[in-house]
Amino acid sequence: MNKPIRVLIAKVGLDGHDRGAKVIATALRDAGMEVIYTGLRQTPEMVVNAAIQEDVNVIGVSILSGAHNTVFPAIIELMKQNKMEDVLLIGGGIIPDDDAVSLNNQGVAKLFAPGTAMDEIIQYIRENSK
Repeated sequence: MNKPIRVLIAKVGLDGHDRGAKVIATALRDAGMEVIYTGLRQTPEMVVNAAIQEDVNVIGVSILSGAHNTVFPAIIELMKQNKMEDVLLIGGGIIPDDDAVSLNNQGVAKLFAPGTAMDEIIQYIRENSK
């Protein structure tokens, strides 16, 4: 039997809105994935350290605060420093299209907009995680 996909869901920075992250976490868990939810107000260092400790396949960052151009590059750099090339980095929240393109080019595999169907997120993770 295959090991379940392990997903870390994180809220980074001062963003205090976690309803969406909790809904995603529940949907992924219901789809058979192991989900670790880090809670609110995490730093990039806390997220990457938790991902290493939990040996996850996927890091999912929910961000609504507008700090995506700071948070994601910091996480990407920490992932590189820790040789986490096999960990899929995805995100969701309010991210303008131009910023999303830039973040994808820097190493964020996929960014999901509010209202994305859960089945689409689940399928993407299943098809792209290692």
